[in-house]
Amino acid sequence: MNIERKIKTALVAVGAPALLLGGAAMARAQGAADPGSAYIQMMNEMGGNPADFNIDDGRALWHKKAGPKDASLERCDLGLGPGVVKGAYAQLPRYFADTGRVQDAESRIITCMQQLQGIPEKEAAKGALANHGGNPSPLEDMVLYVAKQSDGMPIAIPQNTPQEKAAYDNGKKLFFYRSGPFSFSCAACHSESGKRIRVSLLPNLTNAEAASSYATWPAYPNSQGVARTLEWRMKACARQQRWPVPKFTSDAVIDLIEYMGVNSNGAKLTTPTFKR
Repeated sequence: MNIERKIKTALVAVGAPALLLGGAAMARAQGAADPGSAYIQMMNEMGGNPADFNIDDGRALWHKKAGPKDASLERCDLGLGPGVVKGAYAQLPRYFADTGRVQDAESRIITCMQQLQGIPEKEAAKGALANHGGNPSPLEDMVLYVAKQSDGMPIAIPQNTPQEKAAYDNGKKLFFYRSGPFSFSCAACHSESGKRIRVSLLPNLTNAEAASSYATWPAYPNSQGVARTLEWRMKACARQQRWPVPKFTSDAVIDLIEYMGVNSNGAKLTTPTFKR
């Protein structure tokens, strides 16, 4: 990233609160249907995102030799063959025969760290999700880098194996499963079109409308002040439902991502984006 783009990116991040007010005011003046989302649209149209720095860091980590085997992740198989990164994120989650499970980007990168670098799974997953307002973890940086290599490509999550079909079916069941002290489910907020919480529109994730959310992650939520991945979004949703926090890279989380992702098939991936 050249210095002019870095300066522009930093200025966009600093100017977010002003855009929040100005964008909403402009949308109201124009009679827009969703003034609460206007500032996000404006920021995404301006170009430049603080997550660009994380993509650069992730690229460096991907090519850096590390672990007991002193190896890089350049031969990581993300589903399209060893070393193929371009387009891989748009086809994740998917089934991997070497692990016998359906894996998303985070879990697959951890597998590659084990296989290629000799880093134990527990160590590879340690501190995998950043704290509020902190810096993304190395793993998140690498996810952002990998995702960026599919930017602009159509989402094409496969449903070719029994395991992939089961992951979708299980994700759908979990999506509608009510639990916790308030009997919440994912569907309570995301199974109808046109719903919102205050100014935030709640996309319907049960059909192709899911792409309006799914296709725009990883992202930079202004409320967090740090770039985030889908694994974090699932954890945050569980917290909001007052559910127990799911284990990182658990099958439950991946199945939910599978369900939303398959529903988004055909949509163009756009990442990183700004979120509220």
